[in-house]
Amino acid sequence: MLQSLQTETGSKPVSEVLAPADMRPPEPFRRLKLVLKAALQALLAFAILFGAVKGMNNLVASKPEVAKRPIQEQSYAVETVAVTTGDFAPDINVFGETTAGREVELRALVGGEVIEVHPNLKAGGQLSEGDVLVAIDRFDYLGAVTEAEANLAEARAALVESQGRVELEKANVVRVKEQLEFAERDLKRAEDLLGRGAVTERTVDDRKLLVSQRQQAQEQTQNTLALEEAKVVQQTAAINRLEWRLQNAHRQLDNTILRAPFDAIVRSEAAELGRLVSVNDAVVSLFASDEFEVRFTLSDNQYGRLLADSGTVVGRPVEVTWFLGNTPVVYPAIVSRIGADVASTRGGVDLIASIDSSKADVALRPGAFVEVSLQDQTYPDSFRIPETAFYGEGTVYVVKDGRLEPREVKSLAIDEGFILVKGGLEPGDVLLTTRIPEAGEGLLVQPLNAGDTTANPSVARSDNADQ
Repeated sequence: MLQSLQTETGSKPVSEVLAPADMRPPEPFRRLKLVLKAALQALLAFAILFGAVKGMNNLVASKPEVAKRPIQEQSYAVETVAVTTGDFAPDINVFGETTAGREVELRALVGGEVIEVHPNLKAGGQLSEGDVLVAIDRFDYLGAVTEAEANLAEARAALVESQGRVELEKANVVRVKEQLEFAERDLKRAEDLLGRGAVTERTVDDRKLLVSQRQQAQEQTQNTLALEEAKVVQQTAAINRLEWRLQNAHRQLDNTILRAPFDAIVRSEAAELGRLVSVNDAVVSLFASDEFEVRFTLSDNQYGRLLADSGTVVGRPVEVTWFLGNTPVVYPAIVSRIGADVASTRGGVDLIASIDSSKADVALRPGAFVEVSLQDQTYPDSFRIPETAFYGEGTVYVVKDGRLEPREVKSLAIDEGFILVKGGLEPGDVLLTTRIPEAGEGLLVQPLNAGDTTANPSVARSDNADQ
Protein backbone atom coordinates (compact mmCIF):
# COMPACT_ATOMS: atom_id res chain seq x y z
CA MET A 1 0.00 0.00 0.00
CA LEU A 2 1.27 3.43 -0.93
CA GLN A 3 1.03 6.18 1.56
CA SER A 4 1.58 9.84 0.84
CA LEU A 5 3.17 11.70 3.65
CA GLN A 6 3.39 15.45 3.65
CA THR A 7 4.92 17.65 6.26
CA GLU A 8 3.25 20.63 7.60
CA THR A 9 5.78 22.75 5.76
CA GLY A 10 4.64 21.30 2.40
CA SER A 11 7.57 18.87 1.79
CA LYS A 12 7.31 16.09 -0.92
CA PRO A 13 5.55 12.84 -0.05
CA VAL A 14 7.64 9.90 1.10
CA SER A 15 7.57 6.71 -0.98
CA GLU A 16 6.15 3.38 0.37
CA VAL A 17 8.47 1.72 2.71
CA LEU A 18 9.62 -1.64 1.25
CA ALA A 19 11.41 -4.42 2.98
CA PRO A 20 14.99 -4.69 2.31
CA ALA A 21 15.97 -6.68 -0.72
CA ASP A 22 17.79 -9.31 1.31
CA MET A 23 14.55 -10.12 3.25
CA ARG A 24 12.33 -10.91 0.05
CA PRO A 25 12.00 -14.57 -1.24
CA PRO A 26 13.91 -15.54 -4.34
CA GLU A 27 12.37 -14.97 -7.77
CA PRO A 28 12.02 -18.69 -8.81
CA PHE A 29 10.24 -19.45 -5.57
CA ARG A 30 7.73 -16.71 -6.17
CA ARG A 31 6.95 -17.96 -9.72
CA LEU A 32 6.47 -21.50 -8.48
CA LYS A 33 4.10 -20.26 -5.84
CA LEU A 34 1.95 -18.51 -8.43
CA VAL A 35 1.83 -21.58 -10.71
CA LEU A 36 0.77 -23.83 -7.83
CA LYS A 37 -1.90 -21.36 -6.81
CA ALA A 38 -3.36 -21.26 -10.36
CA ALA A 39 -3.29 -25.05 -10.66
CA LEU A 40 -5.09 -25.39 -7.37
CA GLN A 41 -7.81 -22.97 -8.47
CA ALA A 42 -8.31 -24.84 -11.79
CA LEU A 43 -8.51 -28.18 -9.98
CA LEU A 44 -11.07 -26.79 -7.57
CA ALA A 45 -13.24 -25.42 -10.42
CA PHE A 46 -13.08 -28.75 -12.28
CA ALA A 47 -14.06 -30.63 -9.15
CA ILE A 48 -17.07 -28.37 -8.63
CA LEU A 49 -18.19 -28.77 -12.26
CA PHE A 50 -17.74 -32.54 -12.17
CA GLY A 51 -19.72 -32.77 -8.99
CA ALA A 52 -22.57 -30.68 -10.44
CA VAL A 53 -22.79 -32.80 -13.61
CA LYS A 54 -22.63 -36.02 -11.61
CA GLY A 55 -25.35 -34.79 -9.29
CA MET A 56 -27.61 -33.75 -12.21
CA ASN A 57 -27.23 -37.17 -13.83
CA ASN A 58 -28.11 -38.84 -10.57
CA LEU A 59 -31.20 -36.64 -10.21
CA VAL A 60 -32.33 -37.41 -13.76
CA ALA A 61 -31.69 -41.09 -13.35
CA SER A 62 -33.56 -41.23 -10.08
CA LYS A 63 -36.58 -39.19 -11.38
CA PRO A 64 -39.83 -41.06 -10.80
CA GLU A 65 -41.81 -42.17 -13.91
CA VAL A 66 -44.83 -39.90 -14.71
CA ALA A 67 -47.80 -41.43 -16.52
CA LYS A 68 -48.18 -39.88 -20.05
CA ARG A 69 -51.56 -38.39 -21.04
CA PRO A 70 -52.99 -39.93 -24.18
CA ILE A 71 -52.96 -37.64 -27.24
CA GLN A 72 -56.51 -36.45 -28.04
CA GLU A 73 -57.53 -35.38 -31.57
CA GLN A 74 -58.96 -31.86 -31.74
CA SER A 75 -62.54 -31.52 -32.92
CA TYR A 76 -63.96 -28.32 -34.46
CA ALA A 77 -67.52 -27.11 -33.96
CA VAL A 78 -68.73 -26.04 -37.40
CA GLU A 79 -71.82 -24.92 -39.29
CA THR A 80 -72.99 -27.07 -42.18
CA VAL A 81 -75.67 -26.98 -44.86
CA ALA A 82 -77.32 -29.69 -46.95
CA VAL A 83 -76.98 -28.74 -50.63
CA THR A 84 -79.51 -29.34 -53.34
CA THR A 85 -79.42 -28.98 -57.10
CA GLY A 86 -81.63 -26.56 -59.02
CA ASP A 87 -81.90 -23.98 -61.79
CA PHE A 88 -80.37 -20.89 -60.18
CA ALA A 89 -80.08 -17.38 -61.61
CA PRO A 90 -77.86 -14.89 -59.77
CA ASP A 91 -78.88 -11.26 -59.45
CA ILE A 92 -77.30 -8.44 -61.42
CA ASN A 93 -77.18 -5.29 -59.30
CA VAL A 94 -76.44 -2.00 -61.06
CA PHE A 95 -77.36 1.63 -60.55
CA GLY A 96 -79.60 3.77 -62.70
CA GLU A 97 -81.54 7.01 -62.90
CA THR A 98 -85.29 7.49 -63.09
CA THR A 99 -86.82 9.53 -65.90
CA ALA A 100 -90.34 10.66 -66.75
CA GLY A 101 -92.18 8.14 -68.88
CA ARG A 102 -94.25 10.90 -70.50
CA GLU A 103 -93.62 14.62 -70.52
CA VAL A 104 -94.91 17.53 -72.56
CA GLU A 105 -94.33 21.26 -72.96
CA LEU A 106 -97.64 23.06 -73.51
CA ARG A 107 -97.61 26.21 -75.63
CA ALA A 108 -100.24 28.85 -76.26
CA LEU A 109 -102.28 27.98 -79.37
CA VAL A 110 -103.88 31.44 -79.52
CA GLY A 111 -102.75 34.87 -78.43
CA GLY A 112 -104.35 37.12 -75.86
CA GLU A 113 -104.46 38.17 -72.22
CA VAL A 114 -104.29 35.52 -69.49
CA ILE A 115 -107.39 35.91 -67.31
CA GLU A 116 -107.22 32.67 -65.25
CA VAL A 117 -104.41 30.51 -63.83
CA HIS A 118 -104.76 27.21 -61.94
CA PRO A 119 -103.75 27.63 -58.27
CA ASN A 120 -101.43 24.57 -58.47
CA LEU A 121 -99.65 25.82 -61.56
CA LYS A 122 -96.31 26.02 -59.78
CA ALA A 123 -93.17 23.92 -59.98
CA GLY A 124 -93.95 20.62 -58.27
CA GLY A 125 -97.72 21.21 -58.26
CA GLN A 126 -100.04 18.23 -58.71
CA LEU A 127 -102.61 18.40 -61.52
CA SER A 128 -105.39 16.09 -62.66
CA GLU A 129 -106.36 15.29 -66.22
CA GLY A 130 -108.70 17.96 -67.61
CA ASP A 131 -107.82 20.70 -65.10
CA VAL A 132 -107.90 24.23 -66.56
CA LEU A 133 -104.31 25.43 -66.44
CA VAL A 134 -104.61 28.79 -68.21
CA ALA A 135 -107.58 30.71 -69.66
CA ILE A 136 -107.12 33.45 -72.28
CA ASP A 137 -109.59 36.29 -72.91
CA ARG A 138 -112.33 34.88 -75.21
CA PHE A 139 -113.97 38.13 -76.47
CA ASP A 140 -112.33 38.29 -79.90
CA TYR A 141 -112.79 34.56 -80.47
CA LEU A 142 -116.47 34.68 -79.55
CA GLY A 143 -116.85 37.48 -82.10
CA ALA A 144 -115.11 35.35 -84.73
CA VAL A 145 -117.56 32.52 -84.04
CA THR A 146 -120.54 34.88 -84.38
CA GLU A 147 -119.27 36.29 -87.66
CA ALA A 148 -118.58 32.82 -89.07
CA GLU A 149 -122.08 31.67 -88.14
CA ALA A 150 -123.62 34.75 -89.84
CA ASN A 151 -121.60 34.25 -93.03
CA LEU A 152 -122.57 30.61 -93.12
CA ALA A 153 -126.27 31.48 -92.70
CA GLU A 154 -126.09 33.96 -95.61
CA ALA A 155 -124.37 31.40 -97.81
CA ARG A 156 -126.98 28.77 -97.04
CA ALA A 157 -129.76 31.23 -97.89
CA ALA A 158 -128.06 32.06 -101.19
CA LEU A 159 -127.81 28.33 -101.88
CA VAL A 160 -131.57 27.94 -101.39
CA GLU A 161 -132.13 30.83 -103.81
CA SER A 162 -129.85 29.27 -106.41
CA GLN A 163 -131.50 25.90 -106.02
CA GLY A 164 -134.92 27.64 -106.61
CA ARG A 165 -133.68 29.17 -109.83
CA VAL A 166 -132.38 25.77 -110.94
CA GLU A 167 -135.80 24.24 -110.40
CA LEU A 168 -137.41 27.13 -112.28
CA GLU A 169 -135.09 26.68 -115.27
CA LYS A 170 -135.76 22.95 -115.26
CA ALA A 171 -139.49 23.72 -115.56
CA ASN A 172 -138.77 26.21 -118.35
CA VAL A 173 -136.83 23.54 -120.23
CA VAL A 174 -139.85 21.23 -120.06
CA ARG A 175 -142.20 23.94 -121.33
CA VAL A 176 -139.87 24.92 -124.15
CA LYS A 177 -139.58 21.30 -125.25
CA GLU A 178 -143.37 21.03 -125.38
CA GLN A 179 -143.61 24.25 -127.45
CA LEU A 180 -140.94 22.95 -129.83
CA GLU A 181 -142.83 19.71 -130.31
CA PHE A 182 -146.03 21.62 -131.10
CA ALA A 183 -144.21 23.83 -133.61
CA GLU A 184 -142.64 20.80 -135.33
CA ARG A 185 -146.04 19.06 -135.71
CA ASP A 186 -147.59 22.27 -137.06
CA LEU A 187 -144.74 22.52 -139.60
CA LYS A 188 -145.31 18.95 -140.70
CA ARG A 189 -149.05 19.57 -141.27
CA ALA A 190 -148.28 22.73 -143.26
CA GLU A 191 -145.87 20.81 -145.48
CA ASP A 192 -148.56 18.14 -146.08
CA LEU A 193 -151.11 20.82 -147.00
CA LEU A 194 -148.63 22.52 -149.30
CA GLY A 195 -148.38 19.30 -151.33
CA ARG A 196 -152.12 19.30 -151.86
CA GLY A 197 -152.08 23.03 -152.62
CA ALA A 198 -154.14 23.99 -149.59
CA VAL A 199 -151.59 26.48 -148.19
CA THR A 200 -149.00 28.76 -149.63
CA GLU A 201 -145.26 28.47 -149.28
CA ARG A 202 -145.24 31.54 -147.09
CA THR A 203 -147.33 29.71 -144.53
CA VAL A 204 -144.77 26.88 -144.52
CA ASP A 205 -141.92 29.35 -144.07
CA ASP A 206 -143.69 30.93 -141.14
CA ARG A 207 -144.02 27.53 -139.55
CA LYS A 208 -140.29 26.84 -140.07
CA LEU A 209 -139.40 30.18 -138.50
CA LEU A 210 -141.52 29.32 -135.46
CA VAL A 211 -139.73 25.96 -135.05
CA SER A 212 -136.36 27.69 -135.23
CA GLN A 213 -137.42 30.16 -132.58
CA ARG A 214 -138.56 27.32 -130.31
CA GLN A 215 -135.22 25.55 -130.74
CA GLN A 216 -133.35 28.75 -129.85
CA ALA A 217 -135.49 29.21 -126.76
CA GLN A 218 -134.76 25.62 -125.72
CA GLU A 219 -131.00 26.12 -126.07
CA GLN A 220 -131.10 29.35 -124.05
CA THR A 221 -133.16 27.72 -121.33
CA GLN A 222 -130.73 24.78 -121.11
CA ASN A 223 -127.75 27.13 -120.91
CA THR A 224 -129.47 29.13 -118.20
CA LEU A 225 -130.14 25.89 -116.30
CA ALA A 226 -126.47 24.92 -116.59
CA LEU A 227 -125.40 28.32 -115.24
CA GLU A 228 -127.78 28.08 -112.31
CA GLU A 229 -126.58 24.60 -111.52
CA ALA A 230 -122.96 25.88 -111.57
CA LYS A 231 -123.95 28.62 -109.16
CA VAL A 232 -125.38 25.96 -106.85
CA VAL A 233 -122.05 24.11 -106.96
CA GLN A 234 -120.16 27.33 -106.25
CA GLN A 235 -122.46 28.18 -103.38
CA THR A 236 -122.04 24.68 -101.96
CA ALA A 237 -118.27 25.10 -102.06
CA ALA A 238 -118.60 28.47 -100.35
CA ILE A 239 -120.74 26.89 -97.66
CA ASN A 240 -118.13 24.16 -97.10
CA ARG A 241 -115.46 26.84 -96.75
CA LEU A 242 -117.58 28.83 -94.33
CA GLU A 243 -118.37 25.70 -92.31
CA TRP A 244 -114.63 25.07 -91.95
CA ARG A 245 -114.17 28.67 -90.86
CA LEU A 246 -116.86 28.20 -88.28
CA GLN A 247 -115.21 25.04 -87.04
CA ASN A 248 -111.86 26.84 -86.91
CA ALA A 249 -113.47 29.71 -84.98
CA HIS A 250 -114.89 27.23 -82.47
CA ARG A 251 -111.49 25.54 -82.21
CA GLN A 252 -109.74 28.83 -81.62
CA LEU A 253 -112.35 29.58 -78.97
CA ASP A 254 -111.67 26.21 -77.33
CA ASN A 255 -107.92 26.85 -77.51
CA THR A 256 -108.32 29.82 -75.20
CA ILE A 257 -108.58 27.17 -72.45
CA LEU A 258 -105.38 25.19 -71.83
CA ARG A 259 -106.09 21.92 -70.00
CA ALA A 260 -103.90 19.24 -68.43
CA PRO A 261 -103.70 16.31 -70.90
CA PHE A 262 -103.09 13.74 -68.13
CA ASP A 263 -102.44 13.45 -64.39
CA ALA A 264 -99.24 15.39 -64.12
CA ILE A 265 -96.73 17.27 -62.01
CA VAL A 266 -95.60 20.76 -63.01
CA ARG A 267 -91.93 20.97 -63.93
CA SER A 268 -91.91 24.65 -64.89
CA GLU A 269 -94.44 27.38 -65.72
CA ALA A 270 -94.50 30.83 -67.29
CA ALA A 271 -98.08 32.05 -66.85
CA GLU A 272 -99.35 34.95 -64.76
CA LEU A 273 -102.64 36.85 -64.63
CA GLY A 274 -102.65 39.76 -67.07
CA ARG A 275 -99.76 38.48 -69.14
CA LEU A 276 -100.13 38.82 -72.92
CA VAL A 277 -99.15 35.60 -74.61
CA SER A 278 -98.55 35.04 -78.29
CA VAL A 279 -99.07 31.95 -80.37
CA ASN A 280 -96.43 29.27 -79.60
CA ASP A 281 -95.30 30.89 -76.33
CA ALA A 282 -94.22 28.22 -73.79
CA VAL A 283 -96.69 28.25 -70.91
CA VAL A 284 -96.06 25.14 -68.80
CA SER A 285 -93.95 21.96 -68.79
CA LEU A 286 -95.49 18.81 -67.30
CA PHE A 287 -94.57 15.18 -66.73
CA ALA A 288 -96.93 12.30 -65.95
CA SER A 289 -97.22 11.55 -62.25
CA ASP A 290 -97.86 7.82 -62.78
CA GLU A 291 -95.47 6.94 -65.61
CA PHE A 292 -91.78 6.62 -64.80
CA GLU A 293 -88.86 4.80 -66.35
CA VAL A 294 -85.41 3.85 -65.16
CA ARG A 295 -82.37 3.91 -67.42
CA PHE A 296 -79.42 1.72 -66.49
CA THR A 297 -76.36 0.25 -68.19
CA LEU A 298 -75.31 -3.39 -68.44
CA SER A 299 -71.81 -4.42 -69.39
CA ASP A 300 -71.27 -6.23 -72.67
CA ASN A 301 -70.75 -9.52 -70.79
CA GLN A 302 -73.93 -9.12 -68.75
CA TYR A 303 -75.97 -8.16 -71.80
CA GLY A 304 -74.55 -11.08 -73.75
CA ARG A 305 -75.45 -13.55 -70.99
CA LEU A 306 -79.05 -12.32 -70.91
CA LEU A 307 -79.34 -12.65 -74.68
CA ALA A 308 -77.88 -16.16 -74.54
CA ASP A 309 -80.33 -17.09 -71.79
CA SER A 310 -83.64 -15.96 -73.36
CA GLY A 311 -82.81 -14.38 -76.72
CA THR A 312 -84.04 -10.93 -75.63
CA VAL A 313 -84.02 -8.67 -72.60
CA VAL A 314 -87.32 -6.92 -73.39
CA GLY A 315 -90.04 -8.04 -70.99
CA ARG A 316 -87.57 -9.13 -68.29
CA PRO A 317 -88.74 -8.25 -64.75
CA VAL A 318 -86.69 -5.69 -62.82
CA GLU A 319 -86.70 -4.55 -59.21
CA VAL A 320 -85.97 -0.87 -58.58
CA THR A 321 -84.92 0.25 -55.08
CA TRP A 322 -84.89 3.90 -54.05
CA PHE A 323 -83.03 4.48 -50.78
CA LEU A 324 -84.60 7.30 -48.77
CA GLY A 325 -82.12 7.62 -45.94
CA ASN A 326 -81.94 4.12 -44.47
CA THR A 327 -85.39 3.16 -45.75
CA PRO A 328 -85.49 1.32 -49.10
CA VAL A 329 -88.60 1.76 -51.27
CA VAL A 330 -89.03 -1.00 -53.85
CA TYR A 331 -90.86 -0.62 -57.18
CA PRO A 332 -91.49 -3.41 -59.71
CA ALA A 333 -90.54 -2.71 -63.32
CA ILE A 334 -90.26 -4.43 -66.69
CA VAL A 335 -87.63 -3.81 -69.37
CA SER A 336 -89.52 -2.07 -72.17
CA ARG A 337 -86.79 -1.29 -74.70
CA ILE A 338 -83.08 -1.11 -75.42
CA GLY A 339 -81.18 2.15 -75.85
CA ALA A 340 -80.82 3.43 -79.39
CA ASP A 341 -77.01 3.57 -79.17
CA VAL A 342 -74.37 1.51 -77.42
CA ALA A 343 -73.14 3.44 -74.36
CA SER A 344 -69.47 3.25 -75.33
CA THR A 345 -68.47 5.93 -72.83
CA ARG A 346 -69.97 3.85 -70.01
CA GLY A 347 -68.82 0.54 -71.43
CA GLY A 348 -72.11 -1.23 -72.04
CA VAL A 349 -75.67 -1.21 -73.32
CA ASP A 350 -78.44 1.06 -72.02
CA LEU A 351 -81.74 -0.54 -71.01
CA ILE A 352 -84.97 1.30 -70.19
CA ALA A 353 -87.53 -0.28 -67.86
CA SER A 354 -91.07 0.95 -67.19
CA ILE A 355 -91.77 1.33 -63.46
CA ASP A 356 -95.09 0.41 -61.88
CA SER A 357 -95.51 2.94 -59.07
CA SER A 358 -99.28 2.60 -58.70
CA LYS A 359 -99.04 0.64 -55.43
CA ALA A 360 -96.08 2.49 -53.94
CA ASP A 361 -96.48 4.57 -50.80
CA VAL A 362 -93.81 7.05 -51.92
CA ALA A 363 -94.22 8.83 -55.27
CA LEU A 364 -91.22 8.74 -57.59
CA ARG A 365 -89.57 11.76 -59.14
CA PRO A 366 -87.37 12.01 -62.25
CA GLY A 367 -83.65 12.09 -61.56
CA ALA A 368 -83.68 9.74 -58.56
CA PHE A 369 -80.51 7.62 -58.19
CA VAL A 370 -81.74 4.06 -57.70
CA GLU A 371 -80.43 0.51 -57.50
CA VAL A 372 -81.65 -1.87 -60.20
CA SER A 373 -81.72 -5.64 -59.71
CA LEU A 374 -82.56 -8.24 -62.33
CA GLN A 375 -81.89 -11.93 -62.72
CA ASP A 376 -78.81 -13.01 -64.66
CA GLN A 377 -78.43 -16.08 -66.84
CA THR A 378 -80.02 -19.25 -65.43
CA TYR A 379 -77.60 -22.08 -64.63
CA PRO A 380 -79.48 -25.40 -64.72
CA ASP A 381 -78.59 -28.28 -62.37
CA SER A 382 -76.21 -26.14 -60.30
CA PHE A 383 -75.58 -25.77 -56.56
CA ARG A 384 -75.84 -22.50 -54.64
CA ILE A 385 -73.38 -22.56 -51.75
CA PRO A 386 -72.19 -19.87 -49.29
CA GLU A 387 -68.94 -18.14 -50.16
CA THR A 388 -67.41 -19.35 -46.87
CA ALA A 389 -67.69 -22.94 -48.13
CA PHE A 390 -65.48 -22.24 -51.15
CA TYR A 391 -61.73 -22.79 -50.61
CA GLY A 392 -58.90 -21.93 -52.95
CA GLU A 393 -59.68 -22.22 -56.63
CA GLY A 394 -62.49 -24.74 -56.36
CA THR A 395 -62.38 -26.91 -53.23
CA VAL A 396 -65.28 -27.57 -50.90
CA TYR A 397 -65.50 -29.94 -47.94
CA VAL A 398 -68.29 -32.42 -47.36
CA VAL A 399 -68.86 -33.73 -43.83
CA LYS A 400 -69.05 -37.54 -43.73
CA ASP A 401 -69.02 -39.50 -40.47
CA GLY A 402 -67.78 -36.42 -38.64
CA ARG A 403 -64.77 -35.86 -40.90
CA LEU A 404 -64.06 -33.60 -43.85
CA GLU A 405 -63.85 -34.93 -47.37
CA PRO A 406 -62.59 -32.54 -50.09
CA ARG A 407 -64.48 -32.18 -53.36
CA GLU A 408 -63.49 -30.24 -56.46
CA VAL A 409 -66.11 -27.95 -58.01
CA LYS A 410 -66.23 -25.33 -60.77
CA SER A 411 -67.37 -21.80 -60.00
CA LEU A 412 -70.10 -20.50 -62.34
CA ALA A 413 -71.21 -17.17 -60.88
CA ILE A 414 -71.31 -15.09 -57.68
CA ASP A 415 -74.68 -14.24 -56.15
CA GLU A 416 -74.72 -11.90 -53.12
CA GLY A 417 -72.64 -13.92 -50.67
CA PHE A 418 -73.20 -17.20 -52.48
CA ILE A 419 -71.46 -18.99 -55.33
CA LEU A 420 -73.09 -21.12 -58.02
CA VAL A 421 -71.00 -24.22 -58.66
CA LYS A 422 -71.02 -27.49 -60.56
CA GLY A 423 -68.85 -30.54 -60.07
CA GLY A 424 -68.19 -33.05 -57.35
CA LEU A 425 -71.30 -32.53 -55.24
CA GLU A 426 -74.42 -34.61 -54.98
CA PRO A 427 -77.87 -33.51 -53.77
CA GLY A 428 -78.08 -34.01 -50.02
CA ASP A 429 -74.34 -33.65 -49.31
CA VAL A 430 -73.66 -31.88 -46.01
CA LEU A 431 -71.31 -29.04 -46.81
CA LEU A 432 -68.94 -27.26 -44.41
CA THR A 433 -69.75 -23.53 -44.27
CA THR A 434 -67.54 -22.43 -41.33
CA ARG A 435 -64.20 -21.01 -42.39
CA ILE A 436 -61.40 -23.15 -40.84
CA PRO A 437 -57.73 -22.41 -41.63
CA GLU A 438 -56.81 -26.04 -40.78
CA ALA A 439 -59.48 -27.47 -43.13
CA GLY A 440 -58.22 -30.62 -44.81
CA GLU A 441 -59.03 -34.19 -45.56
CA GLY A 442 -59.99 -36.21 -42.52
CA LEU A 443 -60.27 -33.26 -40.11
CA LEU A 444 -62.61 -34.10 -37.21
CA VAL A 445 -65.58 -31.73 -36.96
CA GLN A 446 -68.76 -31.50 -34.94
CA PRO A 447 -71.69 -29.97 -36.90
CA LEU A 448 -73.71 -27.59 -34.75
CA ASN A 449 -76.78 -27.78 -37.00
CA ALA A 450 -76.64 -31.46 -37.96
CA GLY A 451 -79.92 -32.58 -39.49
CA ASP A 452 -81.24 -29.01 -39.87
CA THR A 453 -82.47 -28.82 -43.47
CA THR A 454 -83.89 -25.33 -43.02
CA ALA A 455 -80.37 -23.91 -42.95
CA ASN A 456 -80.01 -24.42 -46.68
CA PRO A 457 -80.51 -21.02 -48.38
CA SER A 458 -80.37 -22.59 -51.82
CA VAL A 459 -83.62 -24.46 -51.32
CA ALA A 460 -85.74 -21.32 -50.99
CA ARG A 461 -83.88 -19.65 -53.83
CA SER A 462 -84.46 -22.68 -56.05
CA ASP A 463 -88.18 -22.67 -55.24
CA ASN A 464 -88.40 -19.00 -56.16
CA ALA A 465 -86.59 -19.60 -59.43
CA ASP A 466 -88.98 -22.42 -60.35
CA GLN A 467 -91.96 -20.16 -59.67
